[in-house]
Parts: sequence; C-alpha cells; structure tokens
Amino acid sequence: MSGTCAISGKTTTFGRNVSHSKRRTNRPFKANIQRKRIYVPELGRSIRLDLSTHAIRTIDKKGFTAYLKSEGITLKELLPRESKRNAD
Repeated sequence: MSGTCAISGKTTTFGRNVSHSKRRTNRPFKANIQRKRIYVPELGRSIRLDLSTHAIRTIDKKGFTAYLKSEGITLKELLPRESKRNAD
C-alpha cells in the first residue's frame, strides 16, 4: 500500500520529537492511509483506492464526484492507477 492518498496527495511529513531535556530528534508523521472500495455510479462498479481518512470523511460528506471536482481531478486520472494495480 502506498503512503500517499490517491486524491488529496497527502503523504508523510516530518517534524521533531522533543524530549524532557529539550533534545530534538527528527521523526516522520505518517498520513493515515486506508485502502477503500468506493462505488462509482458513472462506471457502474466499485474501484479500490488508497485514501487518507480526511478524504474518506469528505467523500462521505460531499460525495465522490463532487470531491473529485473540488480537488481538480478527473475520474480518468484515477483509473490508470487502479487498472495497473489489478494487472499485477
């Protein structure tokens, strides 16, 4: 599973742990990515995507096509990733 959201592009960011003695060490903040099947009425089938939990909540609220439109992504851009994964 990829560490990047297929729609929003959310990925790992970096920050620092700060100990009691104020010693700073670098650490990753990984995005909460979940593999999710989403039904697409235009295709008449479900597609499987790696989505951040933020994207999943927004899709539940707005709907899949409305969220894609607000992010400036077309359904055609998502399908090659999905079909490539099925071919493996």
